[in-house]
Amino acid sequence: MGAVRLCAAALALLACAARADPIEDFYRGRQVRAVIGNEAGGDYDQWARLILRYMGRYLPGNPVFVVQNMPGAGQIIAANHLYNSAERDGSVIGMIGRNLPYLALLKEPNVRFDPRGFHYLGSPELSGRVCVAMEGAGVRGAEDLFERELITGGAGAGTAVTATPNLLRRLLGMRFKVVEGYGSAANVMLAMERGEAQGICQTLAALRATRAGWMESGRLKVLFNLEREPAPGLNAPSILAFAKTDEQRRILSLFNSSVELGRPMVAPPGVPPARIAALRMAFAGALGDPDLRAEAARLRFEITHVSGERLAELVADLMETPDETVRKTAELAR
Repeated sequence: MGAVRLCAAALALLACAARADPIEDFYRGRQVRAVIGNEAGGDYDQWARLILRYMGRYLPGNPVFVVQNMPGAGQIIAANHLYNSAERDGSVIGMIGRNLPYLALLKEPNVRFDPRGFHYLGSPELSGRVCVAMEGAGVRGAEDLFERELITGGAGAGTAVTATPNLLRRLLGMRFKVVEGYGSAANVMLAMERGEAQGICQTLAALRATRAGWMESGRLKVLFNLEREPAPGLNAPSILAFAKTDEQRRILSLFNSSVELGRPMVAPPGVPPARIAALRMAFAGALGDPDLRAEAARLRFEITHVSGERLAELVADLMETPDETVRKTAELAR
């Protein structure tokens, strides 16, 4: 009987070992820190918090995600932290700016990361970038920008809010005047309401989420979008319609390549592959959750899931851009 009991105990131990899940063991009871590179309330912050509310449902061990906002330098501070300082065990993730791989390609002096070194978990959306003018600004179409000045707010060096009008002024001769000092797109929008600024260049999704109905009512006028083709339903041209040379077209295409990255959720380099796979599955599970989708609809967020593997491919391709095209784009967008 003693031998039988010993054998049964051994079998039970083997069964428990077979059922053990090292991912679940790691995440059970843990807080996962999520670093967000802009201020609370901004569009990246809203997207990240929405996803993080549901990721724990789909990650073994059901950890709690805790947000840490780390704004500054156009989200470069947060990306530098994730790449160089954050724990590399899967207990820290973050959402970084879509334009940061482009800034790394330009060799911006404050960038201390190689975009190819991040583990990409996915992006929840793809949204085109547009430039808009407030009602009464005197600029009602893209053609007007060659004759009339439009005062736009800037969110700091390295942000698309600042770089987009700067590049278009220098490359195409559009009469943008950028007023810096607002720190974020949200603050630029407030400046537009106060009459301090007349326009902004931002993603279409962010504008729809933060100022619902403004485009439909005419309070905001879309002047153009930056993708290769006109965005459906906007009754506005693509910026490529105003490019006169192949070089201008190449520069515009490079500059807008960041939009393809959406809003990248990443993990630092060195996280074990099994935990990256689990985090990617949890990210995808969260985006498919009916409760998240209902909440996204209330926020007017449109979900387009881009996988982490696809983001990694896009970043790798971007980093192979010829130096001369990169150099000229950098000069124009500074």
